[in-house]
Formats: sequence, C-alpha cells, structure tokens
Amino acid sequence: MHADDPTRPPLPTAQPRNPLHGLTLQAIVTQLADFYGWDELGQRIPVRCFTHDPSIHSSLKFLRKTPWAREKVEGLYLFMLREQKRQGR
Repeated sequence: MHADDPTRPPLPTAQPRNPLHGLTLQAIVTQLADFYGWDELGQRIPVRCFTHDPSIHSSLKFLRKTPWAREKVEGLYLFMLREQKRQGR
C-alpha cells in the first residue's frame, strides 16, 4: 500500500495547541467541579445537572446529549485553564 492510497483511513492528526485534545468529558467536568464547586459551576452554567442534586454521572448524561451545554462547559474549562495560568497554578 502506498501512503497516498485513498482506501486507507487518514492518520489521526496531532493537536499540540488544543488543550481539549485527549481529555474526556468526565475529566473536564471533574476538574471544573473541583475548581469551582457545584454551586459556582451552577451559577456560571445554569443547567439542572449542576444546580439540582449535581453529580458527575448526571452531568455526563446530560452533556453528552446536549451539544450547546457541552460547548459552554468546554468554554468554561478553557477559561479555568487561563485563570490557573494567570494565578501561577
């Protein structure tokens, strides 16, 4: 087989500048809950899975089915990373 064989699946591309690359949604939600706590997380992203009896499991279940909420969580995660870098953590 040749490298330019169109029947061959493309190799995964490296994403060295993407801080979300390789992270699971569970890891993101866990880090956000640890950093902000459920109360503040629910204030920053007011969805039921963060405000009413929050848990990692219920959050993952909701976020996997709700793309707009997942985008907000990913955006808040990136903001958290910038805050941690600014604070020297």
